[in-house]
Amino acid sequence: MSWGRDTRLFLTAPRGTEVALKAELRDLGLGGAKAARGGVRVKGGVEAITRICSRSRIAVRCLIELDTFACGDERALDRGMAAIEWERWITPERTLAIRATSRGSRLDHTGFLAQRGKDALVDRQRQRFGRRSSVDRRDPDVGIVLRLDKDRATVLLDASGQSLHRRGWRLDEGEAPLKENLAAAVLRMSGWDRERLLVDPFCGAGTLAIEGELWSRGVPAQPGTRRFGFERWADHDADAQARAAKERGSGKARQRERGAPVEASDRDPDAIRLAQSNAKRAGSPVTFTTRDAEDVDPSAPAHIVANPPYGERLEAVGIRRSLAKCVTSWRARHTVSLLLPEDLDVPVRGPTPSTQALFNGPLRCQLVTWRAE
Repeated sequence: MSWGRDTRLFLTAPRGTEVALKAELRDLGLGGAKAARGGVRVKGGVEAITRICSRSRIAVRCLIELDTFACGDERALDRGMAAIEWERWITPERTLAIRATSRGSRLDHTGFLAQRGKDALVDRQRQRFGRRSSVDRRDPDVGIVLRLDKDRATVLLDASGQSLHRRGWRLDEGEAPLKENLAAAVLRMSGWDRERLLVDPFCGAGTLAIEGELWSRGVPAQPGTRRFGFERWADHDADAQARAAKERGSGKARQRERGAPVEASDRDPDAIRLAQSNAKRAGSPVTFTTRDAEDVDPSAPAHIVANPPYGERLEAVGIRRSLAKCVTSWRARHTVSLLLPEDLDVPVRGPTPSTQALFNGPLRCQLVTWRAE
């Protein structure tokens, strides 16, 4: 495989979680990372790529920066795409898909950019092989990202393949699900130490609780059977496969038998059944019970982390008033971190809580943390 230690990687992440992802990479032994808008830049070869894809709990995609070139018009795009040695990674029997983004460029039609980029790539294939790759937008062998920023184009390969937020255990999502990688970011940003009791009194389908328990044991984010995007490329030879397998094995060897105690509850018995089903698939021993949040009273000092229901459900359940009552009670002995909409304040007397801005999909949110008194 051609990827050396100086290969430039860009890891995408939910907006607002970039610093958390950088800290995670440091924990994974990947130094020199730099946070950027929408992700983190870092360098590394096949071992680093494998480590990120298999063990990062926050990253969405691991992208490899192939090339960058001036791109002021369509002809410059054609030349730049055609100049890349695509045959190193994609041969005609492999499928492809191109996604494009544009910011500040007159070439702002992303569908046109993806089509034009694809045409330049397959024209090069026809010249060299006499045939071309097919397009598979659902599950391509080689995913390509074309980004235009003003008059500059950057071309990247998607080393992860399917989005890394998918772990394989959350088949039952329930209402308004929190993605696994955002749950992982919330847990890290909350300051939970992975040792203290973790409690989620609004657990829904159990994502926060399960992610927390698995993280505390050092369980890799992805199952060992998952095949990542880079493992389907033409340059993924026997040597690269052996190095990737060794890295996967190293990650699994670091896993601990027991992690932090985790308790989760929800007032909805259907949600609890979904959570229990998800936990079973994940191999996580989280305890789930049906209970109103106001009845939650951890016996030991805990870190309470939750994603309370909001949006259209906010007024229906009177959650704002209920949250204020709960936090007032809990903060006497426990640290409390709640993921809330940006414009929702919880009126709790005492010291001002800390807030961190982040996005849950398109929704502007804040992670609000009250420290134990």
